[in-house]
Amino acid sequence: MVKEAGKIGLVLGAGSARGLAHIGVLQVLTENRIPFDLMVGSSMGAMVAAVYAAGGDLYMIGKLAAAINYSAFWDVGLPRMGFMRGNKIEHFLRLVTKGKSFEDLTIPLAVVAADIETGEKVVIREGPVYRAVRASISIPGVFTPVRYHNRLLVDGAVAERLPVSVARDLGADIVLGVDVTFSDDRKVRIRNTLDVMLQAVEILERQIFCQVTRPHATVLIQPRLGNINSNDFDRAEECVSIGRQAAEAQLEEIKSVLTSAGRM
Repeated sequence: MVKEAGKIGLVLGAGSARGLAHIGVLQVLTENRIPFDLMVGSSMGAMVAAVYAAGGDLYMIGKLAAAINYSAFWDVGLPRMGFMRGNKIEHFLRLVTKGKSFEDLTIPLAVVAADIETGEKVVIREGPVYRAVRASISIPGVFTPVRYHNRLLVDGAVAERLPVSVARDLGADIVLGVDVTFSDDRKVRIRNTLDVMLQAVEILERQIFCQVTRPHATVLIQPRLGNINSNDFDRAEECVSIGRQAAEAQLEEIKSVLTSAGRM
C-alpha cells in the first residue's frame, strides 16, 4: 500500500553504455512534471543522476553523449590496480557536475559504490560529487579504485546494480526504478576483455536483482536495450531514444501511482 503524499525516490541503475538510456527517461519524466524528492544512482546511473542534480541540461547532455569521443578518456597506465588511471574521466566528471558538492545540488542525491576490500555497499552523500561518481563507475580491473575515508571503492554495480534499498532507507515510500540491464530482450555478446569483466559482474548481480531488488520498486522501467552491449558508447543517441520510449510507455502507470499517493 502506497502511503498518502509519500516521498518519491528515483533510482538509476548501472549499465555502462546502456546507462545512457537514463537520459531519455529523465527527459520524459521532467517533460511530464513527474516529481521526485531524491535520487539514487549506481555506476552510469550515478553519473547521469549527478549531472542532472547539478543542474545540467538534459537535452544538451543527450547531445554531448552522442558527440563525445569516449576513447579520449582511456588513460592507460601500469596495471597495478586497474588498466586505466581514471584521471581524464575524473576531470570530465568535475566539469559536468560543475565542481559541486552534494550539499550544493538541486535535489538530494546518494551515490552507491562498493568497498572492494570488505564487499560492503558504500553510500556517499557528502563531499565532491565528481569524486563519488568516479568511485561508482570504477569497473574492477579497468579503472583504478578510489580511496575514500580509508576505503578502497569500485563500481557500485558490484554491491547493488539498482539500489532501490538505498532509496527506501532514505525514506522513499514510492520508488521509480530504471533498470538498463535485465530486461527480457537482453542478449549477451562477448567480444573483448571489457565485455568479459562487465558480464561477470552482471552474472553475480542477476539473482540479487530478481529476488531482492525488483519486488521493492513501486514502478520498474526497463528500456529494451538487448541489442546494445555495455561498451557500445557509439550508440548513445539510440540509447537515449530507447530510454524515452520506455518512460513514455509507462507514464500512465507512474501517474496512476502518484495520483493515488496524492502527488499529482
